[in-house]
Amino acid sequence: MQSQIIDPAKAELNHHHSAATVDHHEAHPDHRLFGLFVFLVAEGMIFMGLFGAYLAFRSTLPVWPPAGTPELELLLPGVNTVNLIASSFVMHNADTAIKKNDARGARIWLAITAAMGAIFLAGQVYEYMHLEFGLTTNLFASAFYVLTGFHGLHVTIGVLAIVAVLWRSRVPGHYSNEKHFGIEAAEIYWHFVDVIWIILFGLLYLL
Repeated sequence: MQSQIIDPAKAELNHHHSAATVDHHEAHPDHRLFGLFVFLVAEGMIFMGLFGAYLAFRSTLPVWPPAGTPELELLLPGVNTVNLIASSFVMHNADTAIKKNDARGARIWLAITAAMGAIFLAGQVYEYMHLEFGLTTNLFASAFYVLTGFHGLHVTIGVLAIVAVLWRSRVPGHYSNEKHFGIEAAEIYWHFVDVIWIILFGLLYLL
């Protein structure tokens, strides 16, 4: 059997080429956060369109809400608002913990955030069940359900994302101070949901 002769110069060239390829991949910028921000900008534009439509309805009708619309209760939505704002701080603690390599602490904060999100959704469902108007009662009622329902959908997605990150964090070393994009992305999305609700709460319940 003929032995294979390896050219030392060619082997050295291949080695440098492989090393350069590895360095190139390591130096390649991570565009995942940029993609997330583009997505949130797009979602924000949808919400701004809905808010603009709501304000247009409000400004064109002589009476708003239309006559006969039951007054909205503030207690439950107010508690829900405080809960959602507080959950943003809790979620930030999860990101802070993982950047300190405290995976257990991050899991605890993630679980608390998911629970607070679920409580928000439960409160919204409870409010829906006790409202004295339906989707087609009048223009205000339709706008109310569309705005709060669309936001509730985003909260649901956020809770599922946090639960998914929490599930993946059970694997030792999956997240660390050097590898934590999943937690960071979930945090940014959760803050977005929080800001949107603050605007929505002001428009629907306070103005």
